[in-house]
Amino acid sequence: MNRIWNSIVGKLWATILLLVSFVLFIITVLLLEFLDDFHTKQAEDSLRRDATTIGKIVLDHESESSMQLIIEDILDDETSAVIVGRDGEVIHSFHKGLNRETIESKILSDSVLSSNDKSTSQIVKEMILPSVTEDSVMEQYLVLAYPFETEQKIAGSVIIYQSLEAIHRTTRRTTNIVFLSAFIAFILTTIFAFFLSTRITSPLRGLRQAAFELSKGNFDTRLPVLQNDEIGQLATAFNQMGKQLKYHVELINQEKEQLSSILTSMTDAVITFNRDYTILLSNPQAERLLQNWYFKSGAVEGTDPIPPEIFHMLEHVITFAEEVEDELELGGRFYGISISPLYSGNSIRGAVAVLRDMTDQHKLDKLRSDFIANVSHELRTPISMLQGYSEAILDGVTTNDEERNEMVQIIHDESKRMGRLVTDLLDLARMESGHMRLYKDDVSMIPFLSRIVNKFMQVARDAHVELLYTPSKDTEIITHVDEDRIEQVFTNLIDNAIRHTADGGKVTLSVERYRETIEIRVTDTGVGIPEDDLPFIFERFYKADKARTRGKGGTGLGLAIAKNIIDSHSGTITAKRGDEKGTIFSCTLPIKKM
Repeated sequence: MNRIWNSIVGKLWATILLLVSFVLFIITVLLLEFLDDFHTKQAEDSLRRDATTIGKIVLDHESESSMQLIIEDILDDETSAVIVGRDGEVIHSFHKGLNRETIESKILSDSVLSSNDKSTSQIVKEMILPSVTEDSVMEQYLVLAYPFETEQKIAGSVIIYQSLEAIHRTTRRTTNIVFLSAFIAFILTTIFAFFLSTRITSPLRGLRQAAFELSKGNFDTRLPVLQNDEIGQLATAFNQMGKQLKYHVELINQEKEQLSSILTSMTDAVITFNRDYTILLSNPQAERLLQNWYFKSGAVEGTDPIPPEIFHMLEHVITFAEEVEDELELGGRFYGISISPLYSGNSIRGAVAVLRDMTDQHKLDKLRSDFIANVSHELRTPISMLQGYSEAILDGVTTNDEERNEMVQIIHDESKRMGRLVTDLLDLARMESGHMRLYKDDVSMIPFLSRIVNKFMQVARDAHVELLYTPSKDTEIITHVDEDRIEQVFTNLIDNAIRHTADGGKVTLSVERYRETIEIRVTDTGVGIPEDDLPFIFERFYKADKARTRGKGGTGLGLAIAKNIIDSHSGTITAKRGDEKGTIFSCTLPIKKM
């Protein structure tokens, strides 16, 4: 029922029904009023004619019997008459039905009607009198008093009366006809409403269902155009709207995907903030930055959405509508940050922050300054020695050939040291720029490492250090490497281990094979490298004990070169302190699959 009343069919049906009912009600009221007046007027005219005729008959006929017959013939079944003399007595009575005496008594006792004997005018009056057909029932009557005269004298009057029940029956029949018309109008209205349902509301229901499908994102929904009227034009407009929506949504999705791809491919972190400082959008780089900050600072992701440093800058941007650029440190990394306001018309709706990771640039700047300082430091000593001893020779300070030869030897050794430094710098620069060429070949690692150990046996004996070699149980381990470069790595590691191990110490080269890799360890029992220095020993010119290293003749580039060589062979090199003392260098290289 609610569905009908909430539909267009129900509303249209109710509207038409109310309209027809209102019109019929007005017409019925007016028609009944008109018919009542009309029939009453007709009854008055009929009674007046009958009273005039009866008055003439009474005057013209002397025979009472013939007069009564004529008068009874004139009066119908619903009309009665009383002929009253001048003195108010009833001369003749023509009454059909019950309650004659009561009716005549009430009529004659009426002062208006009884005064008619002295007046020549007709009097019409409606009275409530007993019914002529039923006892104890009162009906409305129309009473007419008509005086008749002889020789300019009032001889008496004819009082004729008729029940208005006939008029009421006519009114009831008219009312029944009106009700029948209303019922027929109700049926026709219902049929008309449901006819409109098939012609109007059925397409509208289809339009409603299509609109629901469109709201769900099904932009391929189409309506059949079966009519050329306004509903058909509405269906055509709806189909065009669906096409336009599909086109614009696809265009927005393309732009969104393009924007998402741009943000994802950016190396900078991008975060878009709402006016209430909540994050609206962020790319993967920004998410990793925030996750790293959460992890290192111990902040709660829901409670502390952004670092306080960024929050203060964001607050300034949104409050004062000014772009802010600064550099800050988050989680041990350096970032260059730029925050700009976002506008919606003339009001600020948020801000966008771009964070660029400047850590590598900081490291490069530091490395550049350290490189200049280290190169200057490393070259200062040999240059000073070359200058000092050469000036001594030129000034003739030497007194004999032995002293002169000793100074020349020192100059020669320092020049060789400068040459090694320059060569190492060139090799390292070539490796880091990717211009180093590797000549790879299949190398059996067990005999290869044995040859390197044998090369350092005499050096170890001279340094009073025990050099041991512990090969793997698997005697055939093949790797695809540049033999000269790998020999350079382990020559550097073994040489460093021997030079930094005290007399009576021990240096061990061990080999262990795993499923797809080989691990080669160089272990010494020297003083070892401090824990704080271990993360930096593979950097250029880094020396845990610079005074000690310079005395041993190192340049500070050997481990940096070794790491580049191992990295270029898809391997790894690490360093750690021994269980008791000394240092353990571990190199891992992939094994060639046979």
